[in-house]
Order: sequence, then structure tokens, then C-alpha cells
Amino acid sequence: MNREEYLAYMSEINELEALLAEIPENNVLERISFESRLKAAKLAIANIAESKLTDKARLTFRGEPVFGCHGIVADFGTKAASAFAEAVAAIAAGFSDSLQGKGPIPEKQKKQLLLTGTAVGSFGFEFELPEIDSNDLFSEPDNVEKALKIVQELLQRATDGTDDDIAELTEEIHPRAFKKTAEFLNYVVQNDAWCALEFKNRSFRFQNLKQIQMASKRLQENNIQEKVENFVGEFQGVLPASRTFEFKLENQSIIKGKIGKEIQDPDVLNRQYLHKSVRTELNITQIGTGKPRFYLLSIDKIDFL
Repeated sequence: MNREEYLAYMSEINELEALLAEIPENNVLERISFESRLKAAKLAIANIAESKLTDKARLTFRGEPVFGCHGIVADFGTKAASAFAEAVAAIAAGFSDSLQGKGPIPEKQKKQLLLTGTAVGSFGFEFELPEIDSNDLFSEPDNVEKALKIVQELLQRATDGTDDDIAELTEEIHPRAFKKTAEFLNYVVQNDAWCALEFKNRSFRFQNLKQIQMASKRLQENNIQEKVENFVGEFQGVLPASRTFEFKLENQSIIKGKIGKEIQDPDVLNRQYLHKSVRTELNITQIGTGKPRFYLLSIDKIDFL
């Protein structure tokens, strides 16, 4: 059972109890139908823990391939839904160390959204998060939920945020997962369509084709500059929990950056390299006109001087 179905039962129970409270106990015939419905509603959710409920996301489309609330071109609809689900699964996989630059998405089945129906309003689809396995201590729905929220936030920032706003969010996303999100958006644009995404209590909607075209352009590879450079200086400190570091250059300026998940123990920088003269290789990413972001991806790229 998903959360909306559970809440619908709860609403029905509250309504029926309110009605029965106004009907005298001796009006047996008048009460019997309401009492029967109340019993059935309570039975339907009797053994369901609210914390284990799944949520639904609604992805709807407008534009050339969409015929109001009546239908959507089948080829566009299936490919767009698949591209969206692929992006969410990739982002969820990126929260662990298992997602690589190429190859299958690890344990993709556990991260897959379930297509459960069509969404009303415009035409689109309803997705459920994967069910929680009570016997699995590392069940995926929390990661999939987080991935959905990140997709929604990324679409929002690509529409009305700065390049730095986008770059800040991409620090949480594996580069391959970011590319998958850009591919989804690009496919929608190529078909002269735009979309809306509703999840939990938040809704994001592109207003027209021009708006989604601009957002898609900001997420494309040609708007993202990536390079690798060597720097000489000293590590000033590392915060292992947030995986951040400060590095003082020879000219006394400070670089602040993130430590890649490839480095399993970030605190090794404090233990072995703190305040020692080194040469290190850093990856640099810049989105549009935003400020450069620095990433340390390998301890092997640090050399003592």
C-alpha cells in the first residue's frame, strides 16, 4: 500500500466516525451500513505501519506529443518515463561507492521506480518508490526518495538558480547520474515538450517550451568545463564527515574542495599530509560562469616535496 491509499483510508475512517457520532445508538438500521464500511476501512490498514508506506511521484507532460488529458504519443511517453527512472536510479546508486563511470547501475532493481498508472491534470505517469524489505538493513527507498528530491531540486535550480546553485547541488550527484538527468531533460526538449514533477508536498513545473530549453542547455556537457591541474602547497585540514578540505597554495591563497568517495578514509589526509609541503592533483569543474569546484579523487596523486 502506498501513502496516498493509506491516507485515503484514514480520511474515510475519520469521516465515518464523525457521522456515526451523530447517529443515535438505537437507530440500528441507519448505523449498520456506516459501521460496516468503518470496519472494512480499519481492517484494510490494521497491520500497516505508517513508517513503511511508499510514496508516489507524478511526472506529467505538455507540448507536441501530448493530447491534453486524453493521451500521449506512445514512443515519447515510454522513452521519457524510462529516461526519468534511469536518472533517479543512477542518482540513488551514486550515494554509495558502487556506481562507476560505465557499465550497469549496481543493484538497479532495488532502485527502480514502479510505474503504477497515469497522472491526471495533463498526461503523464505515477511512480511508486520500491517497497521496503523489512529483512534488509540496507533497503533502498530512502536513497530513491532522496534521489527524487534531488531531481526536482536540480530542475528548479536549472530554471531559476545561478550556475553556482547548480554546481552546489551537483556535489551530491555522481557525474554519471548528473549526465543521466541532463539526457532525460534533453530528450523531452528534442520532442518539443515540457514537464512537471510532483513528489510529496512539493511540485515543480516548467511553464513552457522556452523555459525547459534554457534549463536543458545549462545542464549540457558543453556548459560544463572539466580539467585536471597540479597544485603545490599544504593541506590545512580535513573534515572527514563532510569530506571537505582546505589547501594553502604557495601564494598563501586557500583552495577549498571536496574529497571523492574513492578515498574511503578522508582522515588519512590529517594523519599523513597535514601542514606538509606536497604536490597534489585536483579535478576542477566549473558550470557556466560559476566559480570553479575542486575535487581530490586519489591519495596516489599526492607527492611529498
